[in-house]
Amino acid sequence: MSHLTSHHTLPPFPEGEKTAPLVSVSFSKLEINDEEASAALFQACKQLGFFYLDFLGSSLGEIIVSEAEELNQVQKEFFALPNEVKDIYGRPHLHPFYAYRYTETEGKDENGSPLRNANYNLRKDDILGQCERLACHPLILQHQNLFEKYVRHCREAVNVLLDHLNSHLQLPPGTLANLHRINERSGDHVRFTQNQPHEFNEERARRAEHTDFGSLTVLFNWLGGLQIRTPDTNEWVYVKPIPGSCIVNLGDAMVKFTAGILRSNIHRVVPAPSTQAHLTRNSLVFFTRPEDAVILKRLKGGIIDAQPESDEPEQEITSHEWIMKRGTGQMPGIFTSKGFEGRVYDAPSHVTPSVGIPA
Repeated sequence: MSHLTSHHTLPPFPEGEKTAPLVSVSFSKLEINDEEASAALFQACKQLGFFYLDFLGSSLGEIIVSEAEELNQVQKEFFALPNEVKDIYGRPHLHPFYAYRYTETEGKDENGSPLRNANYNLRKDDILGQCERLACHPLILQHQNLFEKYVRHCREAVNVLLDHLNSHLQLPPGTLANLHRINERSGDHVRFTQNQPHEFNEERARRAEHTDFGSLTVLFNWLGGLQIRTPDTNEWVYVKPIPGSCIVNLGDAMVKFTAGILRSNIHRVVPAPSTQAHLTRNSLVFFTRPEDAVILKRLKGGIIDAQPESDEPEQEITSHEWIMKRGTGQMPGIFTSKGFEGRVYDAPSHVTPSVGIPA
């Protein structure tokens, strides 16, 4: 496995650390419609909303793992650029959401500049040439072919997952896939993320709690730091990175589409555990979101029709409106199947400059 990933070059995840009970689902088995793997996928999406997707043994899966390793090197090069260069591509002046964003930490780099926790959102439609492209650094353009392959391959994998979920929900064939057509404008994007090592802080950790806005998230981690809140105990536990596997989680859209059958679980990013805590942490994310014009509301048909109807009229909002309002702090809080959880502060971590950058 060392030939495929770089995990072996890093200190191992600490033994004895309590970890989240994520099920591992074989992508190669999903590709051949293995019933047991498909059932495990559906159960994981209902119960926890997080699972490992094991890419080993799948040609497409191993290509995605290899491309993720390459892009991890690209993001390290990007984040090593001078701050004033990265700021050219920042938010809000470049774009309110699809841009570079940072918070300064207490540390200093070798030139005396403040170290940053940062992320950089690169939208799918820019990468695939489906819109007027936002300005980006030449480094991104230099690796255009890699970005395009990665986006298309991730979407191939996501479509496999959507088809299996579609079947279990007993929806007409193609229902979910037709809400996520790759050639239509959507909020899909690649995210680079870098967090500097720091001490655990309860206030910062609480502010980092969130659910994802969209449909399915494909996440590659090389170090620990991601935590989920277990639904049965409300305990926060680490998600251990597994070489050859990505972490997949469901977002708000899947909760809305299925009237709460599928789960979007609360999670956060905190410092890596003990043996890894001294290292700068990078993660690579691909977010799949419904097409911009899709209305986020419960679908009709299949087992969704048996779900209880709310007495309150369902708010009709497009995917694009939802993502922009959630992503820029206009709709704060944590979304669950029962609506928004209350917060003790004004905005979630993904939009509050002072609280750090989630992965």
